Amino acid sequence: MTTQTEAKKGVLTKLTDLNGLAKNSGKKRLAVAVAHDEHCLEAICAVDKLGLIEAVLIGNEKKIKDIAAKFNLDVSRMKIINEEVDAAAVRKAVTMVREKQADILMKGNVPTAVFLRGVLDKETGLRKGDVLSHFALFEVPTYHKLLGLSDAAMIPAPDFKTKIAIINNAVEFMNKLGYTKPKVAVLAAVEMVNEAMPATLEAALLSKMNQRGQIKNCIIDGPLAYDNAVSMESAKHKGIVSDVAGDADLLIVPDIEAGNILYKAYGFSANAKLAAVVLGAAAPIVLTSRSDTEESKQASIIMAAAV
Repeated sequence: MTTQTEAKKGVLTKLTDLNGLAKNSGKKRLAVAVAHDEHCLEAICAVDKLGLIEAVLIGNEKKIKDIAAKFNLDVSRMKIINEEVDAAAVRKAVTMVREKQADILMKGNVPTAVFLRGVLDKETGLRKGDVLSHFALFEVPTYHKLLGLSDAAMIPAPDFKTKIAIINNAVEFMNKLGYTKPKVAVLAAVEMVNEAMPATLEAALLSKMNQRGQIKNCIIDGPLAYDNAVSMESAKHKGIVSDVAGDADLLIVPDIEAGNILYKAYGFSANAKLAAVVLGAAAPIVLTSRSDTEESKQASIIMAAAV
């Protein structure tokens, strides 16, 4: 198993490597918006037991305590702020993060649209740049290390400028996880530039921008087909000479359809474990799906705490 020393160098092979990184970075304060949610509270309590977070639960206090009692969850060490209106609970959680009273924001039992409205509010939200993007880190049994993926959940059809922001968001986060220069594979259907396939043209431009120092702190290659990105044998068979091919740390997909399909294929067909956050705001945002496992919800909180 990867040691904590190796993990610090960016050699992450298991999601459990994140536990050591989170422990070394110190206990983080987690603000949970609309916290009266069974799955959310279960994950928070599990991470709380590891001593990695200090949770502030904002929501309907009676419902929070009823859920805790029903499922035997210990919330006694957590601060509970009673707020029965969803939008107001989101606003309070966002304010805590904006005012540095919390390090991580988490979505509870509230519609994503309501939650993001509070995050993106121009006057009171957590805007850092123009683009919020989704980042997932997978432990795929058939791959030799953890594998990042972006964007699978936030941006339907990113234009070229947005793809640069997606890469910068993910690379900045991976740098904080200890990756000095993550290897970024920009995916397309083929590995050759084809003027009839815009994704290949944009991938080539992104790669050249990286070579010229316009996108920093990573190594980008593209276009790469999926097999070239994750299989050294496939890359050699096709004669691809690349520092990224077969050894990618991060996959950048052409659009949300490709990303979402790959994300769910890993989880449901490849038995992959995952952690995911939303990036581009003033702090990491844990925004999990109902279909995510309890293990992935916990890992997502831990990954946010690791930076």
